[in-house]
Amino acid sequence: MPIPRLSPRIAIVQFQPKIGQIQANIAKARELCRGIPPRSIDLVCLPEMVFSGYVFESAASIAPYLEHPRTGPTSTFCAELARRLKCYVVAGYPERLEQSEVQQHLAETGTRVVGANSAAFYGPDGQWVGGYRKTNLFTTDKTWAKPGNGLATFALPPPLRTVSLGICMDLNPHPPPHSWTIENGPYEVADHCLIEKTNVLVLLNAWLDSGEQTEDDYDMHTLDYWADRLRPLWLPSSPPSQETLVVVCNRGGAEKGKKFAGSSGAFRMLQGRGKSGILRAALGREDEDVLVWDSST
Repeated sequence: MPIPRLSPRIAIVQFQPKIGQIQANIAKARELCRGIPPRSIDLVCLPEMVFSGYVFESAASIAPYLEHPRTGPTSTFCAELARRLKCYVVAGYPERLEQSEVQQHLAETGTRVVGANSAAFYGPDGQWVGGYRKTNLFTTDKTWAKPGNGLATFALPPPLRTVSLGICMDLNPHPPPHSWTIENGPYEVADHCLIEKTNVLVLLNAWLDSGEQTEDDYDMHTLDYWADRLRPLWLPSSPPSQETLVVVCNRGGAEKGKKFAGSSGAFRMLQGRGKSGILRAALGREDEDVLVWDSST
């Protein structure tokens, strides 16, 4: 009987979706993933709101692109890709809320929302594994989205094992407070991973470009910031113990004057190791490609 692998192989899909062009964006993702052989990877990650685009400034503007979980175009794409590749697939999408949930949220908070900034997670047989809703909403999200209730964690077979899932701003301090220090945090995502003994942390992002060193292919300021926000997972003063693989799947391109950072990255973080060398692979700011990371290397 073969011994299960303990080091997952993860594909990070990065491209520049065009806002509102769902079918064209799906076609682009299919094209990028066409060269991945079945059974060659364990997990495919696609960014936040990957097929709808991200910069919707009102509930009315995003309404035509909201999707029902399990049956919408993002779920259909993920299920099909998962079945073809015999692996897990996760992608971000704007979830349509049922009217009962809309009315309940309005009654409880006085705020009308129409959807949630969500993720769909599918397994190797094309089955629904679970969903997740972004908890720490960005300014744009707040015009239409209901927040979630904290990171999701899934118990999966080896080699993925315990997988935690967040979306973009979930990595930042949740209000209140709005600020943090590198010494004292808070570090909500890293703390969650330590408590849950997370083996793989996946963040699906539509993270804006830092505007630093714009002549460089990679947004190193942003890659460095992502690592700093997970400091407890590699803190040098900690005794070597838990190892966490971190996948940050970001989009590129621009929408309505907002430029996204691209620079998707794969990190191996071991408590006590320190920050040096934890970034194992990355895509550039403008890359439209699939980064396949064999975490055994």
